[in-house]
Amino acid sequence: MKASGSVTGQETIYPLEFVVPSTPVSLQASSRSKERWKSAVREAARERIRETDPLGFLDRRPLGLTIYYFSALPMEGDIDNIVKPIMDALIHVACMTDNDVERVVVQKFEPAVARAFSDPSAQLVAALDVPPPAVYVRIDDDLSWRLL
Repeated sequence: MKASGSVTGQETIYPLEFVVPSTPVSLQASSRSKERWKSAVREAARERIRETDPLGFLDRRPLGLTIYYFSALPMEGDIDNIVKPIMDALIHVACMTDNDVERVVVQKFEPAVARAFSDPSAQLVAALDVPPPAVYVRIDDDLSWRLL
């Protein structure tokens, strides 16, 4: 689960994967709702860091963010509106700043839609076992999609 730091050779927390067993809050939600949601995301990320790499560190590097929303009911609203509150919750927990994130993949999986994943990670498998609603989040420093 750990990757070497690109400059220092020290351990980083990437890839970091976790599940929030809840319905995500939209960017247009009330301030109170957004703060509760961001707190839940932060705590899930911190708990996963404590479990997997309590000595890992954050530094400035390009990151990718993957968000899968497994909904219990057909989603109302737009999928892109759940991204910003999640990104804001990860600042100083899973990334130094949201400016470090240069790639975002977000997808919703509604209950009536069949889904398949090739070679899912253990955390994604765990997310699939959580009764919906649930949000799977992965933040990593894998830049293999870049053309060198």
